[in-house]
Amino acid sequence: MNTVAKFVLLTVCLMFAGATCAFAQAKTPRPIQHPVTPENPPSLAQVVALDECDPATFNAALGPDFCKNVTIGAFTTLSDLFAKAAAGTPDPGWDFEPDTLQIKKGTTLSIVDQGGEPHTFTEVAEFGGGFIPGLNAPGENTVPECAGGFSNVAVARTRILQGSQVHITGLSKGTHRFECCIHPWMRVKVEVK
Repeated sequence: MNTVAKFVLLTVCLMFAGATCAFAQAKTPRPIQHPVTPENPPSLAQVVALDECDPATFNAALGPDFCKNVTIGAFTTLSDLFAKAAAGTPDPGWDFEPDTLQIKKGTTLSIVDQGGEPHTFTEVAEFGGGFIPGLNAPGENTVPECAGGFSNVAVARTRILQGSQVHITGLSKGTHRFECCIHPWMRVKVEVK
Protein backbone atom coordinates (compact mmCIF):
# COMPACT_ATOMS: atom_id res chain seq x y z
CA MET A 1 0.00 0.00 0.00
CA ASN A 2 1.48 3.31 -1.01
CA THR A 3 1.76 6.41 1.20
CA VAL A 4 -1.20 8.24 -0.38
CA ALA A 5 -3.52 5.26 0.17
CA LYS A 6 -2.39 4.97 3.82
CA PHE A 7 -3.04 8.68 4.35
CA VAL A 8 -6.55 8.45 2.82
CA LEU A 9 -7.36 5.36 4.93
CA LEU A 10 -6.15 7.09 8.13
CA THR A 11 -8.18 10.23 7.32
CA VAL A 12 -11.35 8.17 6.71
CA CYS A 13 -10.84 6.28 9.99
CA LEU A 14 -10.39 9.52 11.97
CA MET A 15 -13.48 11.05 10.38
CA PHE A 16 -15.51 7.93 11.19
CA ALA A 17 -14.27 7.95 14.83
CA GLY A 18 -15.12 11.66 15.21
CA ALA A 19 -18.61 11.17 13.77
CA THR A 20 -19.24 8.19 16.09
CA CYS A 21 -18.14 10.23 19.11
CA ALA A 22 -20.35 13.21 18.13
CA PHE A 23 -23.34 10.91 17.62
CA ALA A 24 -22.80 9.29 21.04
CA GLN A 25 -22.62 12.70 22.75
CA ALA A 26 -25.84 13.81 21.07
CA LYS A 27 -27.61 10.73 22.46
CA THR A 28 -26.24 11.19 26.02
CA PRO A 29 -29.03 12.32 28.37
CA ARG A 30 -28.49 15.72 29.97
CA PRO A 31 -28.86 16.14 33.76
CA ILE A 32 -32.17 17.61 34.84
CA GLN A 33 -31.85 21.08 36.35
CA HIS A 34 -34.18 21.53 39.32
CA PRO A 35 -35.27 25.10 40.08
CA VAL A 36 -34.53 26.47 43.54
CA THR A 37 -37.76 26.45 45.53
CA PRO A 38 -38.65 26.19 49.24
CA GLU A 39 -38.98 22.42 48.67
CA ASN A 40 -35.64 22.26 46.85
CA PRO A 41 -33.28 24.76 48.54
CA PRO A 42 -29.78 25.50 47.24
CA SER A 43 -26.95 23.36 48.54
CA LEU A 44 -25.08 26.39 49.90
CA ALA A 45 -26.38 28.80 52.56
CA GLN A 46 -24.48 31.92 53.60
CA VAL A 47 -24.13 33.57 57.00
CA VAL A 48 -22.42 36.96 57.18
CA ALA A 49 -20.50 38.26 60.22
CA LEU A 50 -20.74 42.03 60.65
CA ASP A 51 -19.30 44.57 63.09
CA GLU A 52 -18.72 48.30 63.38
CA CYS A 53 -15.31 48.42 65.07
CA ASP A 54 -13.69 51.85 65.21
CA PRO A 55 -10.18 51.42 63.74
CA ALA A 56 -8.66 54.24 65.83
CA THR A 57 -9.71 52.94 69.27
CA PHE A 58 -9.52 49.20 68.55
CA ASN A 59 -6.07 49.39 66.91
CA ALA A 60 -4.69 51.66 69.66
CA ALA A 61 -5.65 49.08 72.29
CA LEU A 62 -5.30 45.78 70.40
CA GLY A 63 -2.52 46.45 67.89
CA PRO A 64 -2.15 47.83 64.38
CA ASP A 65 -4.58 46.48 61.80
CA PHE A 66 -6.65 44.55 64.36
CA CYS A 67 -9.72 46.45 63.16
CA LYS A 68 -9.79 46.76 59.39
CA ASN A 69 -13.26 48.30 59.13
CA VAL A 70 -13.96 50.25 55.97
CA THR A 71 -17.46 51.43 56.85
CA ILE A 72 -17.89 55.18 56.44
CA GLY A 73 -18.95 56.47 59.83
CA ALA A 74 -21.23 54.47 62.17
CA PHE A 75 -18.20 53.18 64.12
CA THR A 76 -18.42 51.95 67.71
CA THR A 77 -15.44 52.67 69.93
CA LEU A 78 -13.87 49.88 71.97
CA SER A 79 -14.98 51.48 75.26
CA ASP A 80 -18.57 51.86 73.98
CA LEU A 81 -18.64 48.21 72.95
CA PHE A 82 -17.72 47.13 76.51
CA ALA A 83 -20.11 49.68 78.11
CA LYS A 84 -23.06 48.48 76.01
CA ALA A 85 -22.32 44.82 76.83
CA ALA A 86 -22.03 45.61 80.56
CA ALA A 87 -25.39 47.41 80.45
CA GLY A 88 -27.00 44.31 78.92
CA THR A 89 -27.61 46.07 75.58
CA PRO A 90 -24.89 44.71 73.29
CA ASP A 91 -24.17 46.64 70.11
CA PRO A 92 -26.56 45.44 67.37
CA GLY A 93 -23.93 46.32 64.74
CA TRP A 94 -22.09 43.14 65.79
CA ASP A 95 -24.27 40.45 64.31
CA PHE A 96 -24.54 37.29 62.27
CA GLU A 97 -27.05 37.59 59.44
CA PRO A 98 -29.43 35.85 59.29
CA ASP A 99 -30.12 35.08 62.97
CA THR A 100 -32.08 31.94 62.11
CA LEU A 101 -31.73 29.63 59.16
CA GLN A 102 -33.56 26.54 57.92
CA ILE A 103 -31.56 24.30 55.63
CA LYS A 104 -31.87 20.87 54.08
CA LYS A 105 -29.52 18.13 55.31
CA GLY A 106 -26.40 18.15 53.12
CA THR A 107 -26.37 21.93 52.68
CA THR A 108 -22.99 23.60 53.20
CA LEU A 109 -22.90 26.65 55.46
CA SER A 110 -20.58 29.38 54.20
CA ILE A 111 -19.69 31.91 56.92
CA VAL A 112 -18.17 35.13 55.59
CA ASP A 113 -16.55 37.78 57.82
CA GLN A 114 -17.47 41.13 56.26
CA GLY A 115 -16.70 42.99 59.47
CA GLY A 116 -13.52 44.73 60.48
CA GLU A 117 -12.29 42.31 63.14
CA PRO A 118 -12.01 38.57 63.76
CA HIS A 119 -14.94 36.49 65.02
CA THR A 120 -15.58 32.84 65.78
CA PHE A 121 -18.44 30.68 64.53
CA THR A 122 -18.50 28.13 67.32
CA GLU A 123 -21.18 25.47 67.76
CA VAL A 124 -22.52 25.45 71.33
CA ALA A 125 -25.04 23.25 73.14
CA GLU A 126 -26.75 26.33 74.60
CA PHE A 127 -26.16 30.04 73.99
CA GLY A 128 -24.20 31.84 76.69
CA GLY A 129 -21.14 33.91 77.44
CA GLY A 130 -17.89 34.09 75.50
CA PHE A 131 -14.29 34.01 76.69
CA ILE A 132 -13.99 37.78 77.30
CA PRO A 133 -15.94 38.34 80.55
CA GLY A 134 -16.37 42.08 79.94
CA LEU A 135 -18.37 41.37 76.76
CA ASN A 136 -20.74 38.89 78.40
CA ALA A 137 -24.21 39.95 79.50
CA PRO A 138 -24.44 40.65 83.24
CA GLY A 139 -24.43 37.33 85.12
CA GLU A 140 -23.76 35.29 81.97
CA ASN A 141 -21.05 32.64 82.31
CA THR A 142 -18.72 31.43 79.58
CA VAL A 143 -20.18 28.42 77.78
CA PRO A 144 -17.94 25.32 77.90
CA GLU A 145 -17.32 25.38 74.12
CA CYS A 146 -15.75 28.87 74.39
CA ALA A 147 -13.66 28.22 77.53
CA GLY A 148 -9.97 28.96 77.15
CA GLY A 149 -10.37 31.31 74.21
CA PHE A 150 -7.88 30.89 71.39
CA SER A 151 -5.58 28.78 73.58
CA ASN A 152 -8.30 26.12 73.18
CA VAL A 153 -7.61 24.56 69.77
CA ALA A 154 -11.32 23.76 69.29
CA VAL A 155 -12.14 27.49 69.61
CA ALA A 156 -9.16 28.59 67.50
CA ARG A 157 -10.35 26.36 64.64
CA THR A 158 -13.64 28.27 64.51
CA ARG A 159 -12.00 31.68 64.05
CA ILE A 160 -12.89 33.69 60.95
CA LEU A 161 -10.51 36.49 60.02
CA GLN A 162 -11.59 39.71 58.33
CA GLY A 163 -12.42 39.17 54.69
CA SER A 164 -12.23 35.38 54.92
CA GLN A 165 -14.77 32.59 55.03
CA VAL A 166 -15.18 29.09 56.42
CA HIS A 167 -17.42 26.25 55.28
CA ILE A 168 -19.29 23.90 57.59
CA THR A 169 -20.51 20.60 56.17
CA GLY A 170 -22.14 17.47 57.49
CA LEU A 171 -24.62 19.02 59.93
CA SER A 172 -27.02 16.39 61.24
CA LYS A 173 -30.78 16.87 61.28
CA GLY A 174 -31.98 18.96 64.21
CA THR A 175 -31.14 22.29 65.83
CA HIS A 176 -27.60 23.67 65.81
CA ARG A 177 -26.56 26.80 67.72
CA PHE A 178 -23.54 28.87 66.75
CA GLU A 179 -22.12 31.94 68.48
CA CYS A 180 -19.06 34.14 68.41
CA CYS A 181 -16.93 33.29 71.45
CA ILE A 182 -15.60 36.87 71.45
CA HIS A 183 -18.92 38.72 70.99
CA PRO A 184 -21.39 36.16 72.41
CA TRP A 185 -24.55 38.06 71.41
CA MET A 186 -23.66 37.23 67.79
CA ARG A 187 -25.77 34.08 67.47
CA VAL A 188 -27.31 31.91 64.76
CA LYS A 189 -29.80 29.10 65.18
CA VAL A 190 -29.71 26.60 62.28
CA GLU A 191 -32.54 24.11 61.77
CA VAL A 192 -31.49 21.19 59.58
CA LYS A 193 -34.44 19.35 57.99
